Amino acid sequence: MSGLFDVDWAEAFALGLSPLELFARGTAMYWFLFFIFRFFVRRAVGSVGVADILILVIVADAAQNAMSGEYNSVSDGFVLVGTLIFWNVLLDRLSFRYPAFRRFAAAPPLCIVRDGKMLRRNMRKEYITEDELLSQLREQGVDSLDKVKDVYLETDGNFSVIKREENP
Repeated sequence: MSGLFDVDWAEAFALGLSPLELFARGTAMYWFLFFIFRFFVRRAVGSVGVADILILVIVADAAQNAMSGEYNSVSDGFVLVGTLIFWNVLLDRLSFRYPAFRRFAAAPPLCIVRDGKMLRRNMRKEYITEDELLSQLREQGVDSLDKVKDVYLETDGNFSVIKREENP
């Protein structure tokens, strides 16, 4: 029987590159992508649009070849995925255990409205338009900046709105 079921199982599972090289490539790409997403595209985490999905697909495709060096076997893929999972779990554990590391790994909340006044410099820093801010306020049942004490852009990209206390 030949054709469809002719598979060279040894080649399918043999390592094409050394595990150490795959680990080094995976590590380099993980930290490169971590720094890009941590320091440059903070808002994209919580608000995913078509352009965000497109950039993720393009980044994943570009990173795949850099990480793998054109690997061909399943075992190479296992080592790469294991490397990425390793760094992700280690980062989460270090962030949980050490507050100083947590501050490095996740951006602090950014105030974009204080005492009902837009902080345009902070809004500009994260490319938040006035229309987008007002839309977020409406989604949380606030129809005017006068009713807002503070608004924060959280680490996950969502907006937290703290309303002014109403006098009875």
